[in-house]
Amino acid sequence: MNGTAAAAPARKTGIIFGAVAVVALVALGLWLAWRPAPDQLQGLVDARELRVASKITGRLAQIHVAEGELVKAGQLLATIDSPEALAKEEQVSAAVNAAQSQADKAEAGARSEDIAAAEAQWRRAAAAADLARITFERVDRLANEGVVAGQKRDEARTNMIAADQAARAARAQYDTALGGARNEDKRAAQAQADQARGAAAEVAVALAETKVVAPASGEVGRRLAQPGELVGAGFPIMFVIESATPWVTLTLREDQLRGMALGSEYTGTIPAMNGQQAQFRVSFMAPAGDYATWRATRQSSGFDIKGFEVRLTPIKPIKGLRPGMSVLFDWPQ
Repeated sequence: MNGTAAAAPARKTGIIFGAVAVVALVALGLWLAWRPAPDQLQGLVDARELRVASKITGRLAQIHVAEGELVKAGQLLATIDSPEALAKEEQVSAAVNAAQSQADKAEAGARSEDIAAAEAQWRRAAAAADLARITFERVDRLANEGVVAGQKRDEARTNMIAADQAARAARAQYDTALGGARNEDKRAAQAQADQARGAAAEVAVALAETKVVAPASGEVGRRLAQPGELVGAGFPIMFVIESATPWVTLTLREDQLRGMALGSEYTGTIPAMNGQQAQFRVSFMAPAGDYATWRATRQSSGFDIKGFEVRLTPIKPIKGLRPGMSVLFDWPQ
């Protein structure tokens, strides 16, 4: 009797605890069922894509890399054949030689043979001037004595003046040969030589552009031209993708930006890599174009929601992550 009476309160207590447990489980189930589930956003892995082109027009002679090949900055990618640039190089080379020769000639002055010839011309003219002066003095005395006519004296005077001027001109030629070119002529000749060398440097740059090199390290993407085709200046030959520095691009509504700022970190799941998870950091935020604006369906209520482009960069390098892969983020509502 006493045992039965003692067992009744224990059963009652067990029933109460059981009921409480059932109520707790029901409440937990209802909370799990009705709690707001986070949005799952899908982003795409992207990377900077560089267009590889040349500054000159020519025919694509050879491509030295294959699509998908990893290249380093400065590595030779393609060669362009440009006969026009080669012909221009020969022209400017000849112009440089000619201009430099003129500058050297102006700097060196006249040759010793030219100086000797100018001196001989001056001395001959000086001797002729002396003879003309002596002849005039004789004719002048004879004319004063009445032996010869005054016409002879005038002719002798004219010959003396002409011979003296010829001697002066010959001496000027001799002095010019001794002194060489003027400083102004030397500077002008040297400037022409420098101008020709500048044209040669320009052609050398153009010829260097026939060797198309990688602007950065990365992976060779699609080829847009084939060997034998004519490519214009600035026309892209291929793409180089900087696959080592990817990012994930998300397009979010402005009401999904709560708490987001540059430097915020989020965990993403990569389905293509067996669901591998990785940490990403927000590195860029900017308004997207009008195409990413959610329009209100009712003009009387609601408002247009602007879209934002958000880029998230892996905190640590992720081996195997490639442009085009998807990354999933659980986004709180």
